[in-house]
Amino acid sequence: MKPQPLLARAATDQILEAAQSLCMQRGSRLTALRRTLLGILVRAAQPLTAYELIPLLEKQMVRKFAPPSIYRTLDFLMSQRLVTRIESRNAYIACVDPIHVHSCIFFVCAICGQAEEIEKPTIDRLVRSEAKARGFKVERPIIELQGICAHCATASRRETAPSPELN
Repeated sequence: MKPQPLLARAATDQILEAAQSLCMQRGSRLTALRRTLLGILVRAAQPLTAYELIPLLEKQMVRKFAPPSIYRTLDFLMSQRLVTRIESRNAYIACVDPIHVHSCIFFVCAICGQAEEIEKPTIDRLVRSEAKARGFKVERPIIELQGICAHCATASRRETAPSPELN
């Protein structure tokens, strides 16, 4: 996983408008706080914890926030499938497809913390089929694969490569 450049403002605005429409269709409101927090996550280069979100949110909204209000906001965004929690990091990331219910499959880099979500309908069907066969009700289908992204692996190889000997 190569670190993604921050999304252009126009793309972010488009995503936030789509999120607002989606919330309205679902009978919910995307308040200014919810929209601002979602915008921060959409533009983030990697998943952010609630405590990392607080100063970013305070800077944008020019007011103080307590952790409980951040967690309530994150809970709302997760209930709308706009945000997903990376369980192993207790961090949050914008969902790539908030419209469809799907298994969230993440590749999480142990070095830089970057997380990339992919959608694979075949894996999603397999998870649901296996759960159904066992009479298991999946509440939060999240799969996390821990490892080292391509960017960090390349950087690591450069750091450990033998230096050319000087004669």
